[in-house]
Amino acid sequence: MSDNKMDRMKELVNVLSKASEAYYAKDEEIISNYEYDKLYDELVMLEKELGITLSNSPTVKVGYEAVDELPKERHESPMLSLDKTKSREELAGWLNGHEGILSWKLDGLTVVLTYNKGELIKAVTRGNGEIGEVITPNARVFVNVPTKISFKGSLVLRGEAVISYPDFEEINRKITNDADKYKNPRNLCSGSVRQLNNKITAERNVRFIAFNMVSAVCEDGSEKDFGNSREATFRFLEEQGFEVVERRFVDENSIFEAIEYFAKKIENYEIPSDGLVLTYEDIAYGASLGRTAKFPRHSIAFKWADETAETTLREVEWSASRTGLINPVAIFDPVELEGTTVSRASVHNVSIVRELKLGIGDRITVYKANMIIPQIAENLTGSGSLVIPKVCPVCGGPTEIRALNEAQSLYCLNEDCPAKQIKAFSQFVSREALNIDGLSEATLEKLIDFGFIKSFPDLFELEKHKENIVRLEGFGEKSYDNLISSIEKASHTTLPRVIFGLGISGIGSANAKLICKAYDYDLEKIIEAKREDLFAIDGIGDVMAGAVCGFFENERNLEMVRELSHKLDIEKPMVNADAQNLSGMIFVVTGSLNHFENRNALKEIIESKGGKVTGSVTGKTSALINNDNTSNSTKNKTAKELGIPIITEEEFMGKYLQ
Repeated sequence: MSDNKMDRMKELVNVLSKASEAYYAKDEEIISNYEYDKLYDELVMLEKELGITLSNSPTVKVGYEAVDELPKERHESPMLSLDKTKSREELAGWLNGHEGILSWKLDGLTVVLTYNKGELIKAVTRGNGEIGEVITPNARVFVNVPTKISFKGSLVLRGEAVISYPDFEEINRKITNDADKYKNPRNLCSGSVRQLNNKITAERNVRFIAFNMVSAVCEDGSEKDFGNSREATFRFLEEQGFEVVERRFVDENSIFEAIEYFAKKIENYEIPSDGLVLTYEDIAYGASLGRTAKFPRHSIAFKWADETAETTLREVEWSASRTGLINPVAIFDPVELEGTTVSRASVHNVSIVRELKLGIGDRITVYKANMIIPQIAENLTGSGSLVIPKVCPVCGGPTEIRALNEAQSLYCLNEDCPAKQIKAFSQFVSREALNIDGLSEATLEKLIDFGFIKSFPDLFELEKHKENIVRLEGFGEKSYDNLISSIEKASHTTLPRVIFGLGISGIGSANAKLICKAYDYDLEKIIEAKREDLFAIDGIGDVMAGAVCGFFENERNLEMVRELSHKLDIEKPMVNADAQNLSGMIFVVTGSLNHFENRNALKEIIESKGGKVTGSVTGKTSALINNDNTSNSTKNKTAKELGIPIITEEEFMGKYLQ
């Protein structure tokens, strides 16, 4: 029996580790939060029963390693996870007669801010709890982070970087392709905080909400006195201009009323939250309790005991998108959850369909994740009889299941699928692409249905169909003339707009600009680009590089792009030939900077002078720019092995910017 339990424990560790890596490192969800918590609790019970904890168990391992693109730094003190409970009575009993502070448990990305002499000098993500990523330039453009404070000593605090639901919905609204939309605010926030270009961060309305003061040392070197009060530290942070997490002062009697207050407020709370945090008000008492291998004992997390309802699965609707991705949506008999009626829930992908063993007519339980987003909790029947469509629900063309990382998803293979065409044309004419006024999805649908447009170049030959277009419902001579005028205006454009408009999977407006700049705004160079060279561009990942190469390797796409280029007047940015003193040189930039706002700012300077910036040190690299040439980073080691010069910002400026 113990062997079976040991095997089960190993299985749980493997499943939970993969799920955590997908969620935290790749912003993907391969199992639901509900299922993760259920499996996690089972693992904890098995470890207690067997007295064994595996070294790679998620009960002792905190998070995952930081990504390589950003500088890394070790935290002065480990950032541990919190133990958790879903029982209100257990939460009250945890106080053990002491007073506490109950606050939101925010669902974003934890960040540590450091101030010295009143100035923000450093911002580091939680990372794996021991080592985080330095994102100081990005933190400076969070919408509410003070860059200067009145306290002139040394201050270290922790908080959550978050994106509100209204901002999340507004950002998604501007994305025309459903497959490119962000799944939830946490995923969007994680990507926004860790951008290499902080201009993108600035556009995302990231907020920082403080939840813990780590240390405050006065100018004379003494610890600031807060009278042993946690609440006093919160008030101090508020006095310094920080937005501090909403909280309630509680004891064993008042905590139930406070929980109920938060439970009602979360229904309309605009900041993502996945529970509450209870902390002892008495700082010294909390510190005296010490910690376990993973959890500090001064605080505990309270996870909402999700209200579930049992219902019957009636249908799974498969919705096709521009990229061919077909998303499953469960439709079930309406039930009341958290005060609202729900009858639909996203199932995300084929992996989760199979994990839940769905079948039409199955009895399922549903809940609202974080009391907001409808999800399937369990399948009580588990028939597994749901048939994954072999044909697209829109065009009837063949489908296939593709695995991306750990998640399997369904795709339509028909390049002529109307779902792909309408969404593709919609992106091509959008404001950030060709910006053609007067072409709504409804209008595009008519033009496609009547065969007037089959590919992007056809938009610039609509004059051939004037007689028929003016007879369309909602059209006339004036509408036609306005449309043709808009198309003529849009034909004078830039290469980044064209590349974004092509709808290459994963390539947004900012990515398109990076690619065009790296290839001197030359379309032919981009067409011929190798995957490894694209991947070397800061901000372009391996998946995106593969998507670009795959797009242009398709003969049909290539023919369309060449035809399109003949119909467009693509403006190329002017380059000052006299200032191209870095022509032919390749630089790699790493570490924090002192004279430039961020690495992208330095990159723009290098590129404006004809140089190139890549993400990896190779034998072709002219110099590695790193202010810390004594570090043992991978880039430093590689540069030394290859004999590549390692220079500081000052050395670079003195030698090349004079």
